[in-house]
Amino acid sequence: MSSENAQPAENKMGVMPVPNLLFSMALPMMASMLVQALYNVVDSIFVAKLSEDALTAVSLAFPMQNLMIATISGVGVGMNALLSKRLGEKDFKGANRAACNGILLTGVVYLIFLFIGIFVTRSFFMGQTDIAHIVEDGTTYLTLVCVLSFGLFGQVIFERLLQSTGRTFYAMITQGTGAIINIILDPILIFGLFGAPKLGIAGAAVATIFGQSIAACLAFYFNVTKNKEIHLNLPDFKPDKPTIGRILYVGIPSILMVAIGSVMTFFMNRILMAFTSTAVAVFGAYFKLQSFIMMPVFGLNNGMVPIIAYNYGARKKERITKTIRLSIISAVGIMIVGLLILQIFPDKLLGLFDASEHMLSIGVPALRIISLSFIFAGFNIVSSSVFQAFGSGILSMLVSFARQLIVLLPAAWFLSKTGNVNLIWLSFPIAELMALALCSLFLKRTYSTIIKKL
Repeated sequence: MSSENAQPAENKMGVMPVPNLLFSMALPMMASMLVQALYNVVDSIFVAKLSEDALTAVSLAFPMQNLMIATISGVGVGMNALLSKRLGEKDFKGANRAACNGILLTGVVYLIFLFIGIFVTRSFFMGQTDIAHIVEDGTTYLTLVCVLSFGLFGQVIFERLLQSTGRTFYAMITQGTGAIINIILDPILIFGLFGAPKLGIAGAAVATIFGQSIAACLAFYFNVTKNKEIHLNLPDFKPDKPTIGRILYVGIPSILMVAIGSVMTFFMNRILMAFTSTAVAVFGAYFKLQSFIMMPVFGLNNGMVPIIAYNYGARKKERITKTIRLSIISAVGIMIVGLLILQIFPDKLLGLFDASEHMLSIGVPALRIISLSFIFAGFNIVSSSVFQAFGSGILSMLVSFARQLIVLLPAAWFLSKTGNVNLIWLSFPIAELMALALCSLFLKRTYSTIIKKL
């Protein structure tokens, strides 16, 4: 491959007007993540047609699936922040080291979840419910998802490499391809259409795994053929302690931040299960629906982070502040649209999951109350990603820890003691309001200690 000396003098992240740059990078990611959200919802829609208990089983699996995504995304965030900063500094050898060591860490992550898939999944479900058929269905589903998770991890890490150099269009293609394959295969494998075996809930897992594996192969191909600023040469795949340390320094807080969400969901499921398994199904349906609103914001963040990291390395203060300001305004706008949708159409949205009258009686007030947290969430999500872009992932972790474990879970437990399941949902806007205060404080601190001094 060509030498580092052949690299371009300046990446578009350092010269293109900020609004054009942000949306040219973010819109493909937002579109691909909307498709990603669509296949998450479609997954649950088809599973719900098996039974409400099948939907509950998939909902109970969510914390572990979320932990998987959190772990590999954390590695990706750490790798991207270091890689983009090195590109901004014109240190192309350092950028290659970041890429190769990020891929090596991905292999380690897969081995961890392979072990969990073989030995831990049944105990994980038994810790949430003693309903035998939910435990059996959930164990089958989650074991497959964990043991064959190499597709998920490969897809995420290779897409992150594309994002880190501004090639988000190719990441959109890989995500969209994987999602469409999953959507097509879901009904075929779940219900045994066109002569395929009828696999039930296992079919949903197999469809997901197949889509992720194809997407991973496609993302790898795009990196090799289109990503000219990164060279994945075999001799470079050797552990470099300083590089791994820097990736983990930024990535571990990001992993812990989302892992905290998995802990919250696990214990929230236990609180809700004390009322009825239908409440858990509602909670699971909410998470699928809210991904339609959250995923575009996460796509915006994926476009924003490498821009900030690159211009931090290039010491371009004005471009950083413009990027942050525009990202916050855009995210808040997206979340307000989401709030209106969940306030106006909660019954129709739950109807997608074949909701019974009992499920609607719990779900309609749930969606309306939880969505009040969207008023503050856009600012909080972008702020947390800003901290990560500057390598201050510990601040993001502190916000997540305070929001979900110090405020949300205790508030939910306390409200559950009233005996009214509808009051439990108030814990979400309460926690998000507290996070708003913390994010504002930390963002002001980041500006004073880092941005202002550039």
